[in-house]
Amino acid sequence: MINRVKTGKVFHQYINPIVAISEGARRVHGITDAMVADKPTFPEIVPGFLEFLGDSVIIIHNADFDLGFINHELSLLGQDPIKHDRVICTLKVARKKFPGSPASLDALCKRYNISLEERDNHGALLDAQLLTHVYINLTGGTQSNLAFDNSNAPNTQQSTAKKRSRSKREFKVSAEELAAHEKFLSKIKAPLWGTK
Repeated sequence: MINRVKTGKVFHQYINPIVAISEGARRVHGITDAMVADKPTFPEIVPGFLEFLGDSVIIIHNADFDLGFINHELSLLGQDPIKHDRVICTLKVARKKFPGSPASLDALCKRYNISLEERDNHGALLDAQLLTHVYINLTGGTQSNLAFDNSNAPNTQQSTAKKRSRSKREFKVSAEELAAHEKFLSKIKAPLWGTK
């Protein structure tokens, strides 16, 4: 996401874990040993994974759990860990916002009426897509504030807006347009503006 809007950019990769997938894990995510036998290992996908992340803020549900695994694997490769200060943990945000309420991804989807219809198993890609909706709702919905300034807009947009507000009208209003305007205003009780 950029400015809380989904970009459609996705990094999704099945990985061969090199060890057998336990029955308990298979029941959770539905992935079998046969499904990942010909997939790359974690060391093979790390360069593309880290390039995709770049220096972006990362949104994770239960970040301590996921980062523990990811950072352990990165350390085995001599790579720097992903620091917690660049991560937003939606589990922590939800627990702070709704103390005492269930804060699992499923519970938050239900709270915000986000459909779980397609979710038979816990899959990384689908869970990430669901999490984008949860995060947007947790942090104020599709419109997080009612500020009318564009102080968060890129400089090009600000300069364009300023340029437009300063530009002078290049043509005069015709007598017919003034008459139509006056006729329209006469239908409004106590208009705040007028041509006179």
